[in-house]
Amino acid sequence: MSDLRVAGSAQRLRITVLGPLRAWRGDEPLDLGPVRQQAFLAGLVLRPDVTVSQQELLDGVWGAEPPGTGLKVVPGYIYRLRKCLGTGDGRPVIGGDRSGYRFLSRGIWVDAAKLEEFSREAREARRAGDLPASVEACSRALALFEGEPLAGLPGPFAEGERRRLSERRIALSQQKLECQLQLDRHVEAVGELSALTAAHPHNETLAGLLMRGLYASGRRADALAVFTELRRRLVEDLGVEPGDESRRLQEAVLRGDDNALGVTPRPSKPAAPQPAPRDELPADVGELVGRDGELAQLTAPVGPGAVSVAAVDGVAGSGKTALAVTAARVLREQCPDGCLFVDLHGHSESREALTPQRALRRLLRAVGVDDSNIPDDLDELSAYWRSATASLRLLLVLDDATRADQVRPLLPAGAGSRVLVTSRRRLAGLDAEPRISLGPLDLDAAEGLLTRVVGGSRPDGAHAEVRQLAQLCGRLPLALRIAGARLQSRPMWTFADFAARLSDDADRIGELAVEDRSVEAAFRLSYRQLPVAEQRAFRALGLSPTSDVDVLAAAAMLACPAREAERTLERLVDANLVQQPATGRYRLHDLVAVYARRLAAERPAEVAAARTGLFRLYAAAGRRASDWGASSYPTGPAPDEAPFGGLEEAVAWLDAAGDFTDVVSYAAATGHDDDACWIAESVVDHLVRRGRFHECRAMLEIALPCLGGTSDQRMIPALRFCMGFAYGMQGHFERGRSWLEDALHSSRQVGDRREEARALGGMGVVWAVSGEHARAQEALTEAMAMAGEAENNWLVERASSSLGYLEHVQGRHEEALQRFGEFRVLGEKIGSPGMAGRTLCFTGSIQLSLGKFADAAVSLREAVAMAEQTADIVLIAASLTRLGTAEQELGNIDTAIGLHRRALTVVNEETAALVEPEIRNRLGATYLAAGRADEAREQFESALGVPRGRGAFPHGGGADAERARALEGLELVRRQRL
Repeated sequence: MSDLRVAGSAQRLRITVLGPLRAWRGDEPLDLGPVRQQAFLAGLVLRPDVTVSQQELLDGVWGAEPPGTGLKVVPGYIYRLRKCLGTGDGRPVIGGDRSGYRFLSRGIWVDAAKLEEFSREAREARRAGDLPASVEACSRALALFEGEPLAGLPGPFAEGERRRLSERRIALSQQKLECQLQLDRHVEAVGELSALTAAHPHNETLAGLLMRGLYASGRRADALAVFTELRRRLVEDLGVEPGDESRRLQEAVLRGDDNALGVTPRPSKPAAPQPAPRDELPADVGELVGRDGELAQLTAPVGPGAVSVAAVDGVAGSGKTALAVTAARVLREQCPDGCLFVDLHGHSESREALTPQRALRRLLRAVGVDDSNIPDDLDELSAYWRSATASLRLLLVLDDATRADQVRPLLPAGAGSRVLVTSRRRLAGLDAEPRISLGPLDLDAAEGLLTRVVGGSRPDGAHAEVRQLAQLCGRLPLALRIAGARLQSRPMWTFADFAARLSDDADRIGELAVEDRSVEAAFRLSYRQLPVAEQRAFRALGLSPTSDVDVLAAAAMLACPAREAERTLERLVDANLVQQPATGRYRLHDLVAVYARRLAAERPAEVAAARTGLFRLYAAAGRRASDWGASSYPTGPAPDEAPFGGLEEAVAWLDAAGDFTDVVSYAAATGHDDDACWIAESVVDHLVRRGRFHECRAMLEIALPCLGGTSDQRMIPALRFCMGFAYGMQGHFERGRSWLEDALHSSRQVGDRREEARALGGMGVVWAVSGEHARAQEALTEAMAMAGEAENNWLVERASSSLGYLEHVQGRHEEALQRFGEFRVLGEKIGSPGMAGRTLCFTGSIQLSLGKFADAAVSLREAVAMAEQTADIVLIAASLTRLGTAEQELGNIDTAIGLHRRALTVVNEETAALVEPEIRNRLGATYLAAGRADEAREQFESALGVPRGRGAFPHGGGADAERARALEGLELVRRQRL
């Protein structure tokens, strides 16, 4: 903070407004409260010792839209300001009476008051002819500014003062620069004027001063170019021509009229022989492979007259320097004044990062400027650099930058210059176009690079083995070059030999090292520059069982709020340690993930906590998305532990969560037997509804061996029931029956009535669809009673719906409809769209069979809406196609065809045998009713071509019945054609 070391008491109050509004009591910063409260303080401080009415204060903060309480808010804000500011010399800082409030400025340091004092000194010194003193006073005044005055404060008063103080700042700069020009300090003035005219491109006064400074420095052409640029800006942006004074200056420059310009030009010196332009590009960056598209972007033509800045970022070892240097070699002919290369050492174990000051001195020397007499001030050095390069067309490569503010002072000023910047971080604060982020090479390019580095021919240089090694190197250029170098130095090694050495995670990173080049060292340098929280998140991401994670998964592993996890992940993306393959999804590059796991292994307690948090999220999400209800999960994570607003959010999260065989395998492999079992049970209903039967059974097969290590004995019958449920729902009733019998036996062994009821209900469903109606009715009735005792609504409804199916088969339609109606109401009451959707579909199906087409259409339309909430593929498809038949019978043929076709788009490969024959038969019947015999025949033949399953969706005809319907349909087509 500038000029705040003031004499007086250590407890003296200091207030600044020439930047963010801040206050200190001695060295202790004060909390000035919310921005509106700060705006009230600004309204008083900037009118010192003047009484300001409450209405003026209110209008100054709220303007034309005051708060509903009006003036009543003002005393409250003043009270809080008095409290936080304390007292000065025993008296309040803010005084008041009936007419308003006033800021008592005596004994208080305010930067705005100092600004007036220094400005007055500057004016008086200039009037007295003491130009150096005027420059010094202006500099002291300008040093008080710390950004935009009253930054962030609302209200018309703050906005007006912001404009006034900003104009004062420009006026002080102009006064200072005019004095410097009169003192023949041209180079010093030109550097600052170049920056000011860029910031204020329509200010003719500043442009005129720059023209005078450039002319006095012997740069007549550059002075004329300033006028040309000024005119272009004014005409294009504002539609006006430059004023008379600007034109007078242009004409004076053209005539070389020193008196009219009011400057004393520097005496000309004999021209010194010019050294040849420097070319500092390194020669040892290696051949560029697989980056043709990126190279074309970097070397594309740019508009004339501007300095072009391009940025290349990417993970360590992705070939950023090779790309930038190759592009520079293509571009250097376009930059005749030199090609400069500066390694900023942003990530180096042996060198500290190069400061902008050191980089500027090196660059100044490179263009022939003696820097020995230039002070080590960044602004001063940057001004000299801009001045030195204003007439040059340079190519500048800035390699391995860490921050945008390390780069910005190094940008040259010469029109047509090009700058290429590389960094491991995404330099969002740097204006760059294009901005390229490098990832791994594609597999063909990676294979080509590895083959070229190794060279020669090897007996096992087979295509497949080279590609395998390239994959194990993560297709990262650094790793590929190291692997190639190691193979070069070991002629007896084959590609397969080295691939075997990299196959184990524990050894892979260590093997990818040669002399001073190492993949681990490259990653370590990036990791060490992370804050502690980001290091922890990086380690946690290496523990994910899936290739990518979302914010909720990261939050679960880190035990932190989702918003905090997202901010951390985004910072890791900016550091190029984490990739973002899609919005909201995050993943580690293969080799980076190996490194993250190595780091995590050093902290076993942290690993255990992260894994447990993630596994519990999966289990809780599955239970939240399940239609089975909380009572089906009396042990393990509670569904309400999941951070989801409802069933649909949980379903969407699970759909994006990856393959659950990977998740359960990981839990089992890491010794989390309870979690493996809980996750497997929890997601079964979701996987079945989504038609992912194969994945579901494969996951359960992985979980079943964990039963020997689980502490939850309920899992023994529960996982067996789940396997039977998965088989049965796909129509494999015999296999399902075997698992359900096993579940029933084991539930009785462990004495678990809930699981016994589930297994018995499952057996009843199998017997019902297999035609063993008496056994089914007995088992389902008993299961219903047991489920009622356990308050398991899902099982009660499932058992009751199967009983309703039996009543329908037996011709007791009204009893079945009454039963379904009761459970539809229950489903709506308890918020179970699955229960409501099933019973509505069953109701509509019976109404359809009874010829009540209008009623059926209403029921089935509601069933579709409910089924879509639960993402139940088979229920959606069955409801849609039966609704199509109802619409056909009501005479809405086109609507019916659209519904049947929509049903076909829902079905996947694993659910085709269950519902596709029914859909195609119903669509064929609709085409037949419309007189479109050829299309009808196509659908009936397609129904016969569907691989036959053992079952079908309830209230459908079954596989044999659907085959018969297809044959009957073909016969009807034949007759229609006769």
